[in-house]
Amino acid sequence: MDIFLQQILNGLVLGSIYALIALGYTMVYGIMGLINFAHGEVVMFGAMVTITVITTLMGMGINLPGPALVLIGLLVAIPACMLLGFTIERIAYRPLRGKQRLAPLITAIGVSIVLQQVAILIWGRNYIPFPQILDHDVVTIFGASITKLQIVIIVLCLAIMAGLLLMVERTKLGRAMRATSQNPAVAGLMGVNVNTIISATFVIGSGLGAIAGVMVATNYEQAHYYMGFMIGLKAFTAAVLGGIGNLGGAVAGGILLGIIESLGAGYIGSLTGGFLGSNYQDIIAFMVLIAVLIFRPSGLLGEKMADRA
Repeated sequence: MDIFLQQILNGLVLGSIYALIALGYTMVYGIMGLINFAHGEVVMFGAMVTITVITTLMGMGINLPGPALVLIGLLVAIPACMLLGFTIERIAYRPLRGKQRLAPLITAIGVSIVLQQVAILIWGRNYIPFPQILDHDVVTIFGASITKLQIVIIVLCLAIMAGLLLMVERTKLGRAMRATSQNPAVAGLMGVNVNTIISATFVIGSGLGAIAGVMVATNYEQAHYYMGFMIGLKAFTAAVLGGIGNLGGAVAGGILLGIIESLGAGYIGSLTGGFLGSNYQDIIAFMVLIAVLIFRPSGLLGEKMADRA
C-alpha cells in the first residue's frame, strides 16, 4: 500500500505538469485545428531562460531567497516565451491558415527542430543543473514521501488550470475564444478580431508552457535542449486522452496519464518478471495513446472541434 500511494503521489506531480502543458496544445487545436508540435520547445525555453536568469543573478552576487530568484526568472521567462509563441504563430502558422492540413503539421515539426537547434547554439548540448536554491524537504503522508516543492507544484498547477478555465468561461476574451473556436467567419462578422484571438491563444499557451518548464526543471533539478520533445509528446497524449480541444479533458487526461505512467513505472518490473524496468516507463504513455486512438478517438470527455464554415 505504501508503494501504491507513493506512485499515486508521483503521478499527481507528473500529471499536473502534463495537464498544464496539454492546455497549450488543446487551446490551439480547439481554435485552429492545428497540433502545435513546437509547444514542447517553448516549455524547454521557459526552463532554460529561468535557469540563465537565476545563474546570472547569483553570479552578480545578488543574494535573495530561492523563491524570489525563481520568481524573477519566471518574470523574464514568461514574457520571453509569450513573445516566442506570438512569433511562431505570426511567421510560421498564419501564412498557412486555410491551406491543406499537412502543410501546418510539417511546419510545426520543422519549427520544433529549429528551436532545438537554437537552444543548442545558446546553451549547448549538455544538461544544465538547476541551482540548489529551493526547499526539497520531504513530507511523509501515510508512509509515502513527497517534497514540499512537489506539493507547491501540484497546488500551483491546479490553481493555474482553474484560473484558465474560469477565464475562458467568464471573461470577454474567453467568450471571443469560444466564438472563434465555434466559427471564425461568424465570429469575425460579430466584431471579433480573429487574428488577435488566435495570437492571444498562442501567447497564453506559451506563458503556461514557460511555467510548466520551470516546474519540470525544479522537480528534476536540470534542463536540457531536448527535454521539451518527450514531455511535449506526453502532454499531447494527455490532450488526446482527455479529448483534444476540451480544456477540462486536457486537465483530466494529464492527471490520469501521470498516474498511469507512475503506476506503470512502479509495477512494470513485477508484471514482466523483471524483463522490463522502470526505465521503460515512457512506452506506457504511447501505449495509452494507441489504445485511445483505437477504442475512443474522441477521448474520455469527448473532442470539442466545431465544423468550420
